[in-house]
Amino acid sequence: MAADAHRQPSDEDPQPDMVDWELAVTTAKRLMRPGPDIGRGEAADVVEGLRRCAAEAEGLVRAYTGLHADSASAPVLVVDRGGWVQANADGFREVLRPLVAKMRERREPGAVATAIGSRVTGMEAGGLLAYLSNKVLGQFDPFYTGDDGAHGGRLLLVAPNVVQVERELEVDPRDFRLWVCVHEETHRVQFTAVPWLRDHLLGEIAGLISSTELDPNKLAKMMREGLESVGRLVRGDSEVSLLDVMQTPEQKTVLERITAVMSLLEGHADVVMDGVGPEAIPSVAAIRTKFTKRRAGAGPFDQLVRRLLGFDAKLRQYRDGAVFVRGVVDKVGMEGFNTVWDNAANLPGKDEIADPTLWVARVHG
Repeated sequence: MAADAHRQPSDEDPQPDMVDWELAVTTAKRLMRPGPDIGRGEAADVVEGLRRCAAEAEGLVRAYTGLHADSASAPVLVVDRGGWVQANADGFREVLRPLVAKMRERREPGAVATAIGSRVTGMEAGGLLAYLSNKVLGQFDPFYTGDDGAHGGRLLLVAPNVVQVERELEVDPRDFRLWVCVHEETHRVQFTAVPWLRDHLLGEIAGLISSTELDPNKLAKMMREGLESVGRLVRGDSEVSLLDVMQTPEQKTVLERITAVMSLLEGHADVVMDGVGPEAIPSVAAIRTKFTKRRAGAGPFDQLVRRLLGFDAKLRQYRDGAVFVRGVVDKVGMEGFNTVWDNAANLPGKDEIADPTLWVARVHG
C-alpha cells in the first residue's frame, strides 16, 4: 500500500550483538496481522489523501501553536505495516547503539548478550513490533538521520491502520485522516522548531544507558523481580509494569524527567489536534468521543499486554500533558506557554506536569 521506510545501515555501522534486528523484522512481518481489504485503486487514493492531509496539517499547526520550522528537514512517509516495522527496527538499532558499545567494552562470558543470545532477543523484539504494527496510526521519529547526514527526523503515517480505525469508528475519512495528521505534524513542528530538543532527549537516553546494570547477577535478580511482578499484574495490580521493575534507582530518576517531557509533547499534540477544529475538522468532537471510547474498550488480552508494557502510563501522558498545556495556556496564553521551548531549563518536571501553576510560577513568576 505504501512506501518502504527502510534505510540500509552503512558499512561502518557496528553490528549489534544484543539483538538480531534482521530476524526481528522477519519475525514481525511473519506474525503481524494482515491489513484491511483495500483494492489497489483505493490504496493509491488513501496514500495520496494522507499526503494532502499532512500538507494541510502543517499550516493548521503553525497557525494554532505559533511555532514555525522548515518542514523540508523532516520528510513525510506513508507506509504500510511492514514499512513501519522496518523503520522502527532501524530506529531501535540507532538508539541502542551506545548500550551495545558499552556491552562490548565489558564483554564477559556470563553477560546477558551471551546468555540470552541475539537471535532470541531478535525474536522477542519481532513479537513486540508485530503487536504494535497494527495499532500505530502515525509516528514522528526524531532520531532518524537521512542519507545526507541531516538530523531532521521523519514523520510516518501507517495507511492500513488509519483506514481500519476510521472504518471501525464509522467516521468521516477525510476528517479523521486530517485529525491524525495534525497530531503527528505537531510532533514534527515540536522537534524541527526546537532544534535542541532532539539532542536533549538523546542526552537523557544516554544517561539512562550509562546507568544500565550489566552485572549478570544483578540482572538475574531484576529479571526474577520482573516475573514476580507479572504475577501481581495478572491478579489486577494496575500499579505495576515490567518497565517499573526493570529499573535501577538512577534510571528511575532519569525516566521521571523523560516521562515529564513526553507528557508535554503528547499532551501538546492532543490539545492541538482538538483545538484546530471544528472549522478545519467539522466532525472533530464526534471523532474524539469515539476514539477515546475505543482506547478504553480494548479486550482482556490487549489490556494485559498494555499494562505489562506500561502502555497505560502512555495514555496517562496524553491526559496529564493535555491538562498541563491547557492549564498553562489558560493562565499565560499560547505565547506564554511557548516559552517552554526556549531552553531545557524551561521544560516541566514531574510535579509541574501534575500542577501547571508550579511551572507558571517558576518560569513566569
